[in-house]
Amino acid sequence: MKSRSKKDGKFTILFICLLVINNALAASSSEGLLKAKEQAETRGYTFEKSRDTIIDKARKEGKLRALISLDPPTISSLAQAFREKYPFLEVHVQETTGRETSERFLLELQSGRATNWDVSHLSLDAYADYLRHGKRVDLLAMAEHGVLAIPPKMIDPNYRNVIAAASLVGDVGVNQCILQPSNVPQEWEDFLKPDLKGRKFIADVRPLNYAAMAAGAGEEWMVRYAKKIAAQGPVWFRGTARATIAMIAGEYALHSSTTYNSIVGAADKDPRGCLQAKLVEPVPVRLGEPQMVLEDSVNPNAGILWLEFMASPTAQRIIDQKEPYKSSIYAPGAALEKIIRGKKTWVLGWNHFEKSPKWIQMAIEAFGFPQAEGK
Repeated sequence: MKSRSKKDGKFTILFICLLVINNALAASSSEGLLKAKEQAETRGYTFEKSRDTIIDKARKEGKLRALISLDPPTISSLAQAFREKYPFLEVHVQETTGRETSERFLLELQSGRATNWDVSHLSLDAYADYLRHGKRVDLLAMAEHGVLAIPPKMIDPNYRNVIAAASLVGDVGVNQCILQPSNVPQEWEDFLKPDLKGRKFIADVRPLNYAAMAAGAGEEWMVRYAKKIAAQGPVWFRGTARATIAMIAGEYALHSSTTYNSIVGAADKDPRGCLQAKLVEPVPVRLGEPQMVLEDSVNPNAGILWLEFMASPTAQRIIDQKEPYKSSIYAPGAALEKIIRGKKTWVLGWNHFEKSPKWIQMAIEAFGFPQAEGK
């Protein structure tokens, strides 16, 4: 009996110690959340200390209306999965695409006529203008303190209320049936070799990946490189679709800068299996699909849950299934995160969004304003 009493006493002491530790950790966590809330409010942001509070408020709101720029089948699957996760919400998610649509919606925001939307896609051509109409909710602080399950790198650290739900990775397109492996460029400077001079590869007249090059290597390097590419006398195309068709047909062997998801998607339709995507390091990466809760949102908490959902493994898996290799590079386990893991990258990230249109225009000027041959 005496031995058992001692053993029981040890267990009691251990239990008390664990209880004290747990209480101390809870108190520390509570203090951290309180401090984060105070800091957020000092900056003019809202901050919820509990995800349950956000859910309760969203339940009372009862609706979500969002505009995003992914493809309609992707949007349909995302909306359905979100409904299943939050069945108390009436969900409507709609595609928005094209510069004209973006400019028209921005005018509606500026005039106060876009009050029926909770979440909006942000056009990178007018990123700063869109930001003025975002609700100042501190997603970053809530993610860092575990209130929201969003990888912090997916959130704009400067404005703290925008997530990038997708990414676009730059690559080189290769027709391996007519180009020997030894002739496939291994570095970006390989496109400047004498044997690739004179209509030996395709270049896009709107070189989106060059903005990522400017972000990673500097705009001076990017401009010099663009001028040298133009001096090689490439075949000028606009957009990937026509260029990949020409490559599959065997008209051209090499595309100097396109997107990985586009080449992989086209390669799946190549009956001979000639078209291949080649990643050249540093790999150009552009963060994409930026979304935010709008200032005039009627259902802001439902909007916050939507942004968290877009960063979730479920949503990232849907993006990978419907639009392969367009998921976020910051979503652990997503297709693109796996592909570029361990590789050197040039990332057009949060600090570069507002510079992106300028850099693309600088590249076009360095090209000499070429006209596309392939329409």
